[in-house]
Amino acid sequence: MERNIFQKVFYFYYDGFRSMTVGKKLWIIILIKLFIMFFILKIFFFPDLLKRNFSSDKDRGDYVIKQLAKPR
Repeated sequence: MERNIFQKVFYFYYDGFRSMTVGKKLWIIILIKLFIMFFILKIFFFPDLLKRNFSSDKDRGDYVIKQLAKPR
């Protein structure tokens, strides 16, 4: 049975990850670090200023357009 290109790519990675030993631990560390960077840090250090300062989407959009069009 001939596999298409997507199945070949899937099984290439599937077989590779299945036979890993040290690599699995490294991938777990990478995923934990990504979770910390994108979810935990975003919640505490990057608040949603547009949502807090403006009540409607139109006001937010107008502010963003004004900031992008402002000459520097």
